[in-house]
Amino acid sequence: MAPLGGAPRLVLLFSGKRKSGKDFVTEALQSRLGADVCAVLRLSGPLKEQYAQEHGLNFQRLLDASGYKEAYRRDMILWGEARRQADPGFFCRKVVEGVSQPVWLVSDTRRVSDIQWFREAHGAVTQTVRVVASEQSRQQRGWVFTPGVDDGESECGLDNFGDFDWVIENDGDGQRLEEQLENLLEFVRSRL
Repeated sequence: MAPLGGAPRLVLLFSGKRKSGKDFVTEALQSRLGADVCAVLRLSGPLKEQYAQEHGLNFQRLLDASGYKEAYRRDMILWGEARRQADPGFFCRKVVEGVSQPVWLVSDTRRVSDIQWFREAHGAVTQTVRVVASEQSRQQRGWVFTPGVDDGESECGLDNFGDFDWVIENDGDGQRLEEQLENLLEFVRSRL
């Protein structure tokens, strides 16, 4: 089923471990392309909004990188898994409603079912991007291994996905990151 809103010219599905820099990379790309051309979509947004509504929680506080969100993370993951098992495309459909920009950057793709939904809905304009960072780099950004989170499907569901269309190495080498972003931007502009 095609989503509401305009048909995108390019859909980039970003994945990676916690604190790998997925949001940093997608925000950098959006700032260079412009918000009128490029939308950053977060599958966790509709998940957190629905979870907050059903559990009487503060939705805005679930969006930030706070202890509040961390206190509910494990339960939110379990709740989201149950929702996805019932309807694998539920959060994908929600996040694209009304989006009209030609480039979509989905900043938190976590499961094969997410990729399958976007590929079925948008076909050849869908590309996968894996953001990778060493454990040391992630730890410097505040990552601490959390059992039930970092070893669960929400973090490991794409570990054995196979070949990503793009891999962005984000280990703190600013020049190397810039080169990779420029290559990706050149590709994005070729699709506009």
